[in-house]
Amino acid sequence: MSPAATQRRAVLVTGGSRGIGAAVARAFAERGDRVAVHYGTSAEKAEAVRSSLPGDGHVTVQADLTRPDEVRGAVDTAAERLGRLDVLVNNAGVFLAHPPLSTSYADWQAVWSQTITTNLTGAANATFCAIPHLRAAGGGAVVNVSSRGAFRGEPDCPAYAASKAGLNAFGQSMALALAPHGISVGTVAPGFVETEMAREVLDGVGGDAVRAQSPFGRVAHPEEVAAAVLWLASPEARFSTGTIIDVNGASYLRS
Repeated sequence: MSPAATQRRAVLVTGGSRGIGAAVARAFAERGDRVAVHYGTSAEKAEAVRSSLPGDGHVTVQADLTRPDEVRGAVDTAAERLGRLDVLVNNAGVFLAHPPLSTSYADWQAVWSQTITTNLTGAANATFCAIPHLRAAGGGAVVNVSSRGAFRGEPDCPAYAASKAGLNAFGQSMALALAPHGISVGTVAPGFVETEMAREVLDGVGGDAVRAQSPFGRVAHPEEVAAAVLWLASPEARFSTGTIIDVNGASYLRS
């Protein structure tokens, strides 16, 4: 195995205090990497994730991703505390219902603003702030967590689908821009994942119908999404920059 493949990397995971983010943080830590677990408001949950990670040198960083100055502060703090930055995982996001036929215009505006600012602009700002650190480290990887909703649509959550479609395009634009600097950019697009965020739906009356969308008869485990993230961040995946990997159990197939 090459030295690059065994190097102990420094990784920042946004939205790392639960669900997919926590599974991603654990996957990197199990590989031997040092992880900065980002959180917005859940300091206790983030600290619990950090303390549960194998290995040492892990930290937590806080930022409201809708505030550009806080994003810069979190990225710079992560790089400072870890000594460098090799990988950024843009995982944090919000999923807010706003059906167009039953939402007030004021609420419609508020949800669109919060969703786009968090899911898309927040990830774009984190990436921008991470680029100098990734270049200083001699290259690295950015991995974005998108959604199958970017392709099939989300009629009750259109801002979410639009933000993820934008994230896909952003990732591919950055793949072109950053490849000459040794930085790969990949994206994973999960369907439903067995997380706290999805529990209300999965445990409700429509849960069986959601599971039946996949021929496996279930939804994804967070660890399955984390495995795709881990590969996209690896040196072996460098030439797959710009790739979008579906992790939805064939619940939605695109050409």
